[in-house]
Amino acid sequence: MKKSILLFVAAVFSLTQLTAQESLFAKGDKVLSIGLGLGTSLYSGSYYSMTFPPLAASVEFGVKDGVFEKGSLGVGVGVGYTGYKYEYADWGWKYSNFILGARGYLHYPLVKKLDTYTGITLGYNISSANEFGTGGDPDYDYSSGGFIWAWFVGGRYYLKDNFALLAELGYGVTYLTLGVAFKF
Repeated sequence: MKKSILLFVAAVFSLTQLTAQESLFAKGDKVLSIGLGLGTSLYSGSYYSMTFPPLAASVEFGVKDGVFEKGSLGVGVGVGYTGYKYEYADWGWKYSNFILGARGYLHYPLVKKLDTYTGITLGYNISSANEFGTGGDPDYDYSSGGFIWAWFVGGRYYLKDNFALLAELGYGVTYLTLGVAFKF
């Protein structure tokens, strides 16, 4: 029982300390983020292989401060690209996906030097495929597209005032994006 009370007191104290941090993203800030994705929601299975690693980039603009006292809102645009190949017995398809979307962010400071945020992407996925190999028609191509939405959560750990390491979890081109961010 004493351990439970001690853990509860420690947790409450930690939460009060977390909310006392300064905001690292504010109205008027501009951030360019570039990252490499790990894991994809687009293609999986034993006959798939990556031909182009998932890349993501976004630009964000701070538009409002004082959200939930110390939070801020940002809007921006994001792009992502990846390529995969499905191959079985010298026949298959080469796929590429290009995602373009508007992004909305909610920033809230939790830890010193760490800009924590969550948000939503609304956009369009442009997918194309080309058949190759001996079993089909190598001149057959198709493309399609459709509306996409994705929720994400991330953080930028600032090593300098204008340079940060980035980690973002979400559902889009990748499940996890690791990269860098530059504040202007």
